Parts: sequence; structure tokens; C-alpha cells
Amino acid sequence: MTAQDTPAPRTRMTAAQRRQQLVEVGRQIFAEYGYDAATVEEIAAVAGVSKPVVYEHFGGKEGLYAVVCDRELAYLGAEIAEAISGEGSRHRIERAAMALLRYVEERSDGFRILVRDTSTPGGSSYSTLLNDAVASVAHILGEEFVARGFAPQTSGMYAQALVGMVSGTAQWWLDVRTPPKEEVAAHIVNLCFNGLSHLDPSPSLGADVLEKYSVPGGVEGRDLRPGPVSP
Repeated sequence: MTAQDTPAPRTRMTAAQRRQQLVEVGRQIFAEYGYDAATVEEIAAVAGVSKPVVYEHFGGKEGLYAVVCDRELAYLGAEIAEAISGEGSRHRIERAAMALLRYVEERSDGFRILVRDTSTPGGSSYSTLLNDAVASVAHILGEEFVARGFAPQTSGMYAQALVGMVSGTAQWWLDVRTPPKEEVAAHIVNLCFNGLSHLDPSPSLGADVLEKYSVPGGVEGRDLRPGPVSP
């Protein structure tokens, strides 16, 4: 056997390197199969280790999944928090939309895991992150509503609508990937900002809609008794 035929010595990973490798592999497997269908056997096989190594580092599938979710939530949460910490409403909306879409583009596996909305053992979830974003946006909108003479108590409702629209669009774009994220973000901002710029301080629905769908006294005002059965 010549020197060229001799296989290169296998590089042994440190504990930290192995843990990071397992997190990356776990993220891929969980994104592809979902938590329930993913197995420790599959994760170990892809990582090129034995099952006990996975248990040694994370205690099992649940522990690895919790670490994967926590890291993705921390990463995305930091991106969104930084995006909406600047000045100017339009600028913050632009940054927030681009931050989320860039995350979807660069860490698709992580986003697929998060939008399944399965809470980690610690209780964190994508919904929790969105609620934090809503609270921040509501605070921003509240200041502007007061300045424009609008009712500040409605800022939370508008924040829910804005954050929900951005998140929903990102989930749609996760699969279609067209048009480019910059164009998607521009359209999101167009709807958000121009809509906010021309808010009616006292919006109302059409009379025909109110007549058809509103019931005096709410549900209690309805006659919930079953009607006569046709023969």
C-alpha cells in the first residue's frame, strides 16, 4: 500500500463540535419529517454516530428538539428585535419584513420547525415570539395613534393584524420562493404603511353587512332552538 492509498486519519470531534453537529442534523431531520416521525436512529445515522452518543448529549429526541427550537427562536427573536429598534415607522416595517424573509431564506429548516408551532418543554414557541413582536409593534403604534388623534387602545388590534400579515406571507413564501424576498417585502410594506398612513379614525362597516351578520345582544340574542324539520 502506497502513501496515497493510506486513508486519512479520522478527525475526532470535541464534545462541543459533536453537539453542534447533532443540532444541525437534528434541525434537518425535524424539518423534513416532523417531531413525531423523526427518530434517534435516523439522527444518529446521518451524523455518523451511535444512538448512545445522541442520548449522552441531549438525553433523547425531546432534549435535542428543545435545543433546536430554542436556538431558532433565540436567533429569529434577536433579528426581529433588532429590526424594529430603529427610528421611523416605515423603516422599521421594512426592516422587520426583510429580517423575517431573510431568515426564511437562509434557515428554511428552522422556520419549518417553528411554524409547526409545537411548544418546547420550556413553553417557548413561534406563537410566543409573535406575541412579543405584537407587543413591541403595539407600543410603536400606540405612540403614533396618540399623535394622530386616534384611539390608542386599538393599537394592539392593529399590531396583531400587521404581525399576522407579515408572518402569514412569510409562511406562504417559504414554499413558493417567488418573487424575490426584496419584492415581497416591498409589497408588504406598501400595504402596511400606506394602510396606516390613510387610517380612518372611526371606521365602520356597510349597513348591509351589519344587518346580515350583527345580532342584537350577540349570541344570547339568537334563537338557537332547532327549526321545524322538513318532511
